[in-house]
Amino acid sequence: MATVIVVGAGVNGATAAIELKKRRHKVALVDPGPLPHPLAASTDVSKAVRAAYGADEEYTELAERAIKLWRKWNKEFGLQFYREVGVMFVCQREMKPGDFEYESFKMLENRGHKIERMNSAQVWKRFPAWNPELYRDGVLEWEAGYAESERAVAKLIERAKSLGVELHEGTRFSQLDESDDRVKGIVLDNGQQIAGHLVVIAAGAWTPYLLPFTKNFFRATGQPVFHLKPQQPELFAAERFPVFGADITTTGYYGFPLNRDGVVKIANHGPGREMSPDSPERLVTRQEEQNLREFLSSTFPVLADAPIVYSRVCMYCDTHDGHFWIARDPDREGLIIAAGDSGHGFKFAPVLGEIIADAVEERQNPLLQKFRWRPEVRAGSGTDVARAKENL
Repeated sequence: MATVIVVGAGVNGATAAIELKKRRHKVALVDPGPLPHPLAASTDVSKAVRAAYGADEEYTELAERAIKLWRKWNKEFGLQFYREVGVMFVCQREMKPGDFEYESFKMLENRGHKIERMNSAQVWKRFPAWNPELYRDGVLEWEAGYAESERAVAKLIERAKSLGVELHEGTRFSQLDESDDRVKGIVLDNGQQIAGHLVVIAAGAWTPYLLPFTKNFFRATGQPVFHLKPQQPELFAAERFPVFGADITTTGYYGFPLNRDGVVKIANHGPGREMSPDSPERLVTRQEEQNLREFLSSTFPVLADAPIVYSRVCMYCDTHDGHFWIARDPDREGLIIAAGDSGHGFKFAPVLGEIIADAVEERQNPLLQKFRWRPEVRAGSGTDVARAKENL
């Protein structure tokens, strides 16, 4: 049994702490708080849960496992974290081989998913908020939807504490405690040391700032998120307005149906603004709002003038190739980093802890080759396909 320190109590850190504790390790979970952390990517009203991942069968299969476990979590926690309202990826022209939408459609079809092609006027009539003259094709994945992310993280932290995870809330990581290329714990900003055999950094967009050497691999970017109050809320109910990606590799826009507060969430993931998560400039810009209005005017005309009741900048920890980074540091024995792609990672919450714990214990897991330590990857905005993965 090892003593493992997990830095960061978002979805990566919380699930890792739970799984490691179940495997009989002594676990300390460290986060500045309050929890759920209000600035973390995990702390939001909703995150998409879907198996559409283009031609990437490994992510598709992993998402299938996660969706089954999301349903199990709903029963286990007695709360509807996961709402299966469907997810649609649509485009402005006919899908063709090589398109994210087309490859997702073929992959889901081959794996026996319940899907529908969005290429007829009859299909589009069921979704009246959309401009049917603009969007011509796409794929609708019925056994998909979204998770109420902040509520889920809160319950996961409760679960971690109930299992005996030692929670250090209100304490801020300062640096690794290391000597002779060996990590032996962490140092907090008040000078306190916490000793451990292994340290897992699961700090999302804070990672390249907590560990400056990882700026070679990760890029922390801010992306705008808007909550709008529609004048015709009935058009945005889940049965008429599933989770969507609108020509996502081109526009970057995605969104969610009306939530319990009567608002529609629409966000964008493009190249983003590189910034620290603690930056005082972490505010949606006038240009980002103008871009949203232009998108709404063409895509959802009835929403074009809807008031924005809330906006935020959601921080992502991006890798150039669009994959997670869950691996041991070859230069610092005892350090494991679990980061990358915080934008699209939440859907995998029920399986993330297992993958991170396998990396900690150096167990065989084929996904760890995909998520390996790969110094040849340099931080950047990524390819279109990678961005499509990150968007939702």
